Amino acid sequence: MSDTQLHPDQGMTPASSGKAITIKDIEAAAARIGGEALATPLLRHPLLDERAGARVFIKAENLQRSGSFKFRGAFNCLSLVPGEARTRGVVACSSGNHAQGVAASARLLGMTATIVMPADAPAIKLERTRGFGAKVVTYDRETEDRDAIATTLCKQSGATLVHPFNDPAVIAGQGTVGLEMVAQAAALGVELDHVLACTGGGGLSSGIALALASRSPSTLFHTVEPELFDDYKRSLDAGTRLSNAAKSGSVCDALMSQSPGEIGFSILRRLAGEGVTVSDDEVLDAVAFAFTELKLVVEPGGAAALAAVLSGKLALTNTAVGIVLTGGNIDPQMMVKVLSRQ
Repeated sequence: MSDTQLHPDQGMTPASSGKAITIKDIEAAAARIGGEALATPLLRHPLLDERAGARVFIKAENLQRSGSFKFRGAFNCLSLVPGEARTRGVVACSSGNHAQGVAASARLLGMTATIVMPADAPAIKLERTRGFGAKVVTYDRETEDRDAIATTLCKQSGATLVHPFNDPAVIAGQGTVGLEMVAQAAALGVELDHVLACTGGGGLSSGIALALASRSPSTLFHTVEPELFDDYKRSLDAGTRLSNAAKSGSVCDALMSQSPGEIGFSILRRLAGEGVTVSDDEVLDAVAFAFTELKLVVEPGGAAALAAVLSGKLALTNTAVGIVLTGGNIDPQMMVKVLSRQ
């Protein structure tokens, strides 16, 4: 892995128009998406509690519309596109879950969507994105720059770019996961000691961290990443944004971001606790555990937080722990591979 230093964060990016994200933005997003996004359940299972030595509460975003939490941020962001700009559509970059969230949201809002996706994305994600009515433009993850492709497409059509994580409206939408977790735990008479979420660019993680800071300030938030893509853990330890050398090579296709998002990092460096990394084997074991024991279908990138708990990466004994299963869009061939390991 490379410790290439990126430009130090100087506050919010131009996409934020200089406006910091607050709990009010997350609350507004919750109201905005409430008619379309699902309030996913907060689940428990005695075997998971036994394995972890803790009370574990599972936020099942794999059951969300379009199969992942990404629908929340996408629908919130697209809902804020002005009327005239909507006619020119949207462009997004994604390995698959943001792609489906944007495509599904665009269809609901009567907008066109073009999604730049890696050619090696799981076939089910490519197919489902097209199934929602989006145009898919593929690229080579190793040799081509998806951001440059998306920028060119926007210039050609006048479409609005919907960044997968470095956008305030997207982060606010993802933060609604944190609002729901805290409210659902409180309804059970529980205050969470820790929350763990699978982390790529940091849109979900920073949104949850903001929600926790307002609604449950004693709860400690942790990022969870694949071993080859631990840019957030290293960046938080270093105090500045670092990049990954690898561009591919993890089963967690949804978590292979090259570096932390500027906005998310500015939030998480203030609010995140210890970062965690997990191996591919630990992730695949977690996918199998979710399927065989929890009866939940989870993709590898969506199971990283569960893998961290099952593999004992943090001292969680006798605590109340919230984990987010972030997506369930697993390729059938991958599921066969997972189950054949058992």
